[in-house]
Amino acid sequence: MQTGWVGKFALLSAIWGASFALIKVSVDAGVPPVWVAFGRCFFGAVALGLVCLVTRTPLPRDRRVWGHALVVATLLNAVPFTLLAFGETLVSSVLAGVFNATMPLTTLVFVILVVPSERVTAARLAGLGIGFVGVLVVLGVWDGVGGDVLLGGLACLGATTCYGAGYAYTRRFFSGGSGSASALSAVQIMCATGELAVAAPVVGGMPHWPGWLAVGALVVLGAAGTGWAYVLNLGVIRAAGPTVASTVTYVAPVWSTALGALVLSEPVGWNTVVGGAVVIAGVVLARKPHNGEIAQKSDRQVVRSNKPR
Repeated sequence: MQTGWVGKFALLSAIWGASFALIKVSVDAGVPPVWVAFGRCFFGAVALGLVCLVTRTPLPRDRRVWGHALVVATLLNAVPFTLLAFGETLVSSVLAGVFNATMPLTTLVFVILVVPSERVTAARLAGLGIGFVGVLVVLGVWDGVGGDVLLGGLACLGATTCYGAGYAYTRRFFSGGSGSASALSAVQIMCATGELAVAAPVVGGMPHWPGWLAVGALVVLGAAGTGWAYVLNLGVIRAAGPTVASTVTYVAPVWSTALGALVLSEPVGWNTVVGGAVVIAGVVLARKPHNGEIAQKSDRQVVRSNKPR
């Protein structure tokens, strides 16, 4: 595997880790969740369109690419962005960032379902179980769970479930399509913007002026977190695969927790830290390669080493 994606991966974790604080600023200013999602996609589409314009990168004309982009936009943008913003009206950005760390687990579930070569193993099942226990610790189930925390947590977990399906679908049907990473990302976010432009007035009503701070948060959230970051993300998926790409959530909670605590003065309970660590432990165990994968990699290395140079 090439290692050029590592720098993109690190930068992506910082950008997406900061996204939770930016979402919180927007929803606290009174922006409806669906309009937060639309703002992310709109400013992201503008940024990606400028990238394609400056680099003279043409958008794909293949109808199949646009058809797959509509599905990817729904799974990775329109629905999860709305759910995540709604979740942050009920829970802190710190909690939202920790819940987002379950994304590699949901990705694994969908990759197993979509990719025939992926197999269910005892380690993977154990990892999924440990990750679920970590979520329960974050929720603090021993004190009883209900009301805002439960509803907000379920919304955030619904977003990660969409992400998991979206990563698997992207790898199989979209990331290998014709066009550069920036062009495919632009098509994806344009489709999401169109979807939300239709849904937002129906679901969230007409928007109102939220103030310069919220507008600035949405611009940065869209241009960086949804625009530039999606070029980085698609590049990582192409180079390292959907499961490795989804592990950006190992590092993103560190950023979201630090920014939530230091910038937004949000509380960080012990169960949030411990539960987050348990979730990540489950992810690491679930992604441990099984013997078949190791053998396949060894075979590929032998074949490459025997090729004439």
